[in-house]
Amino acid sequence: MASVNYRTLAQDILEGVGGEGNIAAATHCATRLRLKLRDDAKADAAAIEKLPGVITVMRAGGQFQVVVGNDVPTVFAELGKISRFGGEDSAEGQTPEKGNIFNGFIQMVSGIFSPILWPLAAAGLFKAFLALAGNFGWLAPEDSTTVILTAASDALFYFLPLFLAITAAKRFKANQFTAMAIAGALVYPSIVALNGTQSDFLGIPFSVMNYTSSVIPILIAVWLQGYLERFLMKVLPSAIRNFTTPLLAMAVMVPLTLLTVGPATIFLANGLSSGITALFAFAPWLAGALLGGFWQVFVVFGLHWGLIPVMLNDISTLGFSVMMAPLLPAVLSQSAAMLAVALRSHSAKRREVAAPAAFSGFLAGVTEPGIYGVNLPLKKPFYFGIAGGAIGGAIVAMGGSAASAFVFPSLIGLPAFTTVGSFATLLLGTGIAIAVAFLLTFFFGPRETPDTDDAGTSVAPDAAGAAVPAAETNTSATPGSVTVLAPVTGTAVALSEVPDKVFASGAMGSGIAIAPSQDTVHSPVSGTVQVAMKTGHAYGLKTDDGVEVLVHIGIDTVQMKGEGFTAAVVRGQRVQAGELLATMDRDKIRDAGFSDLTIMVVTNTKNLAAVVPLASGPITHGLPAVDVEL
Repeated sequence: MASVNYRTLAQDILEGVGGEGNIAAATHCATRLRLKLRDDAKADAAAIEKLPGVITVMRAGGQFQVVVGNDVPTVFAELGKISRFGGEDSAEGQTPEKGNIFNGFIQMVSGIFSPILWPLAAAGLFKAFLALAGNFGWLAPEDSTTVILTAASDALFYFLPLFLAITAAKRFKANQFTAMAIAGALVYPSIVALNGTQSDFLGIPFSVMNYTSSVIPILIAVWLQGYLERFLMKVLPSAIRNFTTPLLAMAVMVPLTLLTVGPATIFLANGLSSGITALFAFAPWLAGALLGGFWQVFVVFGLHWGLIPVMLNDISTLGFSVMMAPLLPAVLSQSAAMLAVALRSHSAKRREVAAPAAFSGFLAGVTEPGIYGVNLPLKKPFYFGIAGGAIGGAIVAMGGSAASAFVFPSLIGLPAFTTVGSFATLLLGTGIAIAVAFLLTFFFGPRETPDTDDAGTSVAPDAAGAAVPAAETNTSATPGSVTVLAPVTGTAVALSEVPDKVFASGAMGSGIAIAPSQDTVHSPVSGTVQVAMKTGHAYGLKTDDGVEVLVHIGIDTVQMKGEGFTAAVVRGQRVQAGELLATMDRDKIRDAGFSDLTIMVVTNTKNLAAVVPLASGPITHGLPAVDVEL
């Protein structure tokens, strides 16, 4: 497959099935394109089967299936570039989103932020150093040098919706430049100037919020933009489609976002503000716990904009704001969790983000890089930060602590908290918040797997914490060989007995099948996850020796669309032999009318000296199943 031109292959397959108009739906699984054709007679199966890169063609389950092998995601992506079908983010794509809605939201936001994490971390450090320079009087606030440096450090945060528009458009399959135009409108100076006012659009009244530095509004806007664009591309005449689609997308999405997302956010934020204000009068410790625990959550959803005006008003009328005090443990507890990740994670890439993020969080209260690049993706550090912030927030609120000036909650901002309430209680509560978040993350947070270096090897810690090559812990039995372990417990079955002609023929490679007696599926080798289907039914792994192994749970189970499967790994993750890949519900699989027979094949068999199945009869996961000679 190395010499195959994937764009040409996709084009030839498209022509071979009768063109784009003959395709009603297109998806892919771990090894094959799955096309639902309008007229099956128009497809030339024999011609497609002869194409370079195609293993075989089969008709099954009402689908025209083109078996490509491990490179099917690339072919599918190319298909998306020349037709309205395919693409990297198909419903049958490889990005797992299993779990509840909140987990799906975390995964989505983390993926969208991932491409800008390094600039975001750099900007956070930049802001921290500028704050330090200002605090020590090295830079005067009104000096032009300060203005220029502030613009350089703050532009990414201020225009964050523009940057997110690019990455969100990739994920939601929307036009990137149209998405940027929508984001630009949200942070347009005249729109920003309307912040907090009542306006109208064609006579429809709405409240205007501040969209600078916001996250959720642009994500919602681009998500809807993708659907709108795909609809317009189908219904508009081809002669006007190219310029009319972005025109209508901008004309519809900008007003729609301003009329819906902004007012909804303001409504929720005002309700939250009223509730917390009442809580401070009734039970300060409870209000402090709420603010200390969930401040960063409010920031993520933009709900903090309803609280900031109350804080500013309290400072201007009373000379202080009690609502600001719990923000100090809220921010520093999340920063402490980042610091623990920086010290304990086995992923060098994660540590490189976590360390500067913790520094900018502690010093200047800039937590965005760490929240979106560390705590939120890993979940547990975020939860531990919430726990620490809630405990610390309750303590500082009970001590009557307050801020006499509006400052970023950070170590540099501490002087603003010294004049009202008990400063000692503030330090105690903040210290406890830091300790709780740090210790919980340090001892119970995710360790992650080591990163793969440019040579394809990895560094893993030994029992004492020292670095040792991951190859020392892989499944190589002797030099020049790799032992592939059984992924499930059950009864081994010869590959030729599998009721799927692609696997049974050995076209996908040599291996074995196992009729499972348990619901857990484990990694048969140590290596990198190269394929992790969204549907949770198939996983492709590659060892450091170059052995490629496919674990396929069930026959034709892609049609279950993820029901009955729970992924435990993601694409790009390092795994050790025996580590959990997924769990399946065998009852659901059988009730849906499918076989739960789990197939394991070495997909690059042709490039290896020998692939010899070892198992027969009953077998337990983790025992040798296939011997590979390199």
